[in-house]
Amino acid sequence: QVVVVLSGGGFVQAGGSLRLSCTVSGLTGDVYAMGWFRQAPGQERERVSCTSWSGREAYYSKSVMGRFTISRDNAKNTVHLQMNSLKPEDSAMYYCAADELYYDCVVNDFNYWGQGTQVTVSA
Repeated sequence: QVVVVLSGGGFVQAGGSLRLSCTVSGLTGDVYAMGWFRQAPGQERERVSCTSWSGREAYYSKSVMGRFTISRDNAKNTVHLQMNSLKPEDSAMYYCAADELYYDCVVNDFNYWGQGTQVTVSA
């Protein structure tokens, strides 16, 4: 059984930083994908950043590019999302997802989802 566990989140002032971590278990093989998504109230879930486990494929949304960084710790089956220069519009419920293969950084391409964590950025 594939299990995805997210940790991190919380409250931060605008301009501050937060770090999210996500660990996946139950996926075997040399290639798989992990992604970060977020959803604000009344909004559709949107992509933030995705990466293959090899790192050969990676994606950042335009709204976070240059501020957020995705990184991998392959030995621990963990990915991190370092969020810097946070803005109030970054406030959302953040989700981590995993899949056996990297197709694209879209919600429908990820089969395994962890619990969300709230990120709130105050002005």
